[in-house]
Amino acid sequence: MINENKEPHYWRNTATKIALVLLTVVIIVWMLPRNESQQFKYDIGKPWMYGSFIAKFDFPVYKTDETVKREKDSLLRQFKPYYDFNVQIGQAAVQRFRNNFKNGIQGLPPEYVELIADRLERLYMAGIMNTPEYNNIARDSTNEIRVIRGREVESTTISCIFSTMSAYEKLFMDEKIAAKRQILQKCNLNDYIEPNVTYDQRKSDTERNDLLSQIPLASGMVLSGQKIIDRGEIIDEHVYRVLNSFEKEMKRRNATSKEITNTIKGQIIFVTILVVLFTLYLQLFRKDYFSNPRSIAMLYLLITIFPIIVSLMMRHNFFNVYIIPFAMAAMFVRIFMDSRTAFITQVTIVLICAAAVKYQYEFIIIQLVAGLVAIYSLREMSKRAQVFKTAIWVTLASAAIYFSMQLMQPNTVFGFDNSMYVYLAVNGTFLLLAYPLMYVIEKVFGFTSDVTLFELSNTNKGLLRKLSEIAPGTFQHSITVGNLAAEIANEIGADSLLVRTGALYHDIGKMENPEYFTENQAGVNPHKNMPYKQSAKIIISHVTDGVKLAEKYNLPNKIKDFILTHHGNGITKYFYVKYKNEHPDEQVDMEPFRYPGPNPFTREQAILMMSDTVEAASRSLKEYTEKSITELVNKLIDNQIEEGFFIECPITFRDISKAKKVLIERLMAIYHTRVSYPELSKKAKENVEQEKKNEQDNTRTEIDNIADNEQQ
Repeated sequence: MINENKEPHYWRNTATKIALVLLTVVIIVWMLPRNESQQFKYDIGKPWMYGSFIAKFDFPVYKTDETVKREKDSLLRQFKPYYDFNVQIGQAAVQRFRNNFKNGIQGLPPEYVELIADRLERLYMAGIMNTPEYNNIARDSTNEIRVIRGREVESTTISCIFSTMSAYEKLFMDEKIAAKRQILQKCNLNDYIEPNVTYDQRKSDTERNDLLSQIPLASGMVLSGQKIIDRGEIIDEHVYRVLNSFEKEMKRRNATSKEITNTIKGQIIFVTILVVLFTLYLQLFRKDYFSNPRSIAMLYLLITIFPIIVSLMMRHNFFNVYIIPFAMAAMFVRIFMDSRTAFITQVTIVLICAAAVKYQYEFIIIQLVAGLVAIYSLREMSKRAQVFKTAIWVTLASAAIYFSMQLMQPNTVFGFDNSMYVYLAVNGTFLLLAYPLMYVIEKVFGFTSDVTLFELSNTNKGLLRKLSEIAPGTFQHSITVGNLAAEIANEIGADSLLVRTGALYHDIGKMENPEYFTENQAGVNPHKNMPYKQSAKIIISHVTDGVKLAEKYNLPNKIKDFILTHHGNGITKYFYVKYKNEHPDEQVDMEPFRYPGPNPFTREQAILMMSDTVEAASRSLKEYTEKSITELVNKLIDNQIEEGFFIECPITFRDISKAKKVLIERLMAIYHTRVSYPELSKKAKENVEQEKKNEQDNTRTEIDNIADNEQQ
């Protein structure tokens, strides 16, 4: 029972809630794309799936990228790049040649120096270009370039200019020079051939940009109020360009800081409303989740991570958002929490993500259906293999709802988008990742799924199998307590699977010293000659030993809590009273007789404490009648209430009253108690005796008649 004078543990500080909401909103809004306009899903040859589209402002009809590129390529064929002609380079190279061979060339007449210098001057006057650059332009011999000579610009074909390599070969085309080629090769004449025609980047770029600017990017205009397309009409190439032009114009308009600011404001308001509504749901209907930091962490992580993934995919045009398994969020919340929270979480995630996708109506419908199917298919999850069935059902349901929406659109019988079914199949495949991720979530957030509880409650293996072999009496006691506790849980609306599993493990610590516990003894009681404090220590140790075993076998924290709380901070009354009776004048320290606790802090733990205490005490009854069982149950549970075991526990008097009723009924059934039969009054007894006497007389008469007949 909750202490009404103390603020509940699960109420969060208001500032913490506000900070959590703000952090979630900031992260989501920061990741949402803001440079995208309102877009639609459409393709050439497909029907327009939306309402009548009428232009709200004038905008140009832009050419397609392919058309613009084709026109640019055609225009660039006329482009003539600019090259600077440097006279000084040629003069310097020729002068260097003359200086190096002013005494003549060995083996040749003196006039060869001037002959070669003259040929070099002619080459430089024509123009020499770097060989790789020359080869790139000369692929088409008709290409022209503009050569800047001082203040004059002249157009010339590339064939009239030399490369450094062709200039060297041209030098040896002279008959006199060619005749002495072997001697001249020793002079390294290529050292005196340098490019004096270089590319002018600035002027060429300016000319190219001026040329490309002549290409009109638009081929028409759409006026405000003009109808572009109506619902169900087939999208042809022209309408497709108009729709593309509308999106480009919207992007251009949104490029201004004012538009971006307005977009951010809208996103902040939109996301804040949804996150606040989600938070209010938790506060109003699931307060216990607010008291659990791990529950809050998982829920807000889910409603943050999916919008981030969608935003990244939309911003970078990466794959298709339909491959994201949104139903996985609903699956995890359903498995580790409840169905209502799973649906609210799914709705919140889908609506936030809808702010980032292009086709919102279709997206919302498909994802909500997928989430609902996932929740329904996991209504009772007892095996992890159900994840595979859920993935199949979600895929089929998503495909079916998409098919139905396509059928509702006019003229779509032969125009389905088959790629969507591929995306939905990939989505279903990714849903299978929920199987391994369940383990991750259980470890990271400390949750315990129903599947894990089903696996742990298998008495044929693991720790429970060992308990049945080492301490069979304790094992039978645990099973009985588990059944009683599960009955109570079902009656008051608690988690019956959790409390039953906790009951199976609550006494595993008794395996360390099974013979010291009554249910495992066979006539010999080892406590008989032991000091009471030592006996109490051994009895109490089954709690700490149980926790050690739970840690050794990696049992969930929820199961450990049942081990710790099933005796709470109570005392071993039997040994305490015995010790007190033997030491009436001594101030007895109760700590050696006290269990480590803590007291129960969940309804399930309180149920286990009541069931465990009543079941154990019921074995000591001398007579099993409705009266004795009722008195025992009421006495034990009322004592627990008086001792304050349920102060920190959210259990009500009504729950306790129902628990008592269930325990009484079940114990009566277990011990086969019957109602007391009424006794006959004195007069009734005389009548019964007279009836018996008359019946005996009639029987003798019949026998005598039969005997007489036989003699005759």
